[in-house]
Amino acid sequence: MSVVEPTLDLERELVGAGGVLACVDEVGRGALAGPVSVGLVAIDPWAPGVPEGVRDSKLLSLAARERLEPEVRAWVLAGAVGHASPGEIDELGIVAALRLAGRRAWDACLNALGEASLPRPSMALLDGNLDWLSAPPADLFAAAQPGDEEGLRSVDVPVRTQVKGDRDCLGVGAASILAKVERDRLMEELALQHPAYGWERNKGYGSAAHRAAILGQGPCDAHRRSWKLI
Repeated sequence: MSVVEPTLDLERELVGAGGVLACVDEVGRGALAGPVSVGLVAIDPWAPGVPEGVRDSKLLSLAARERLEPEVRAWVLAGAVGHASPGEIDELGIVAALRLAGRRAWDACLNALGEASLPRPSMALLDGNLDWLSAPPADLFAAAQPGDEEGLRSVDVPVRTQVKGDRDCLGVGAASILAKVERDRLMEELALQHPAYGWERNKGYGSAAHRAAILGQGPCDAHRRSWKLI
């Protein structure tokens, strides 16, 4: 099967020369344990120095992701990864937890851009067909959105969703690399605290060995208790 080479074509359609675009992807959505993580990069898609070999992190080896992660950070104007914990996923549901993680990444990127006196993104490009990143419609009877108590800024720019964006769009692929590398490192740290589940290998996903360990040991506080674990 041929591998699709991602490009910056769509990113350049969305913002002109000198414009800044936020590219966003998530990892860990389907895992049984650990956080859901959202990578967000602010890019000038016309800028030189694009790292060679950037693509959807799922299509890259561990060694390739580790090599590319610092190259991606050197190329982008700003990059951040936001996380929502297993407890937040259980409390909020996965869509609201994704939005919370995305707001954390967005806020961190805006802070980095501001410190460098760089312009903020005028638009966001999000992998998939569901816009979980934008603030939900205002509801006079709803409670404050998760993250408001942290003072997080909501994503207040238009969001373009793109199916297979992580495969086809180089900027989204860059965001996926940051998210995957950082989440994998978090899962390796959690594996040291909870060695029975093999998270250094399965990264919290539902492998047969992981499910067998849950059956034998029971879940721990890093599992998503609201999910079907066995």
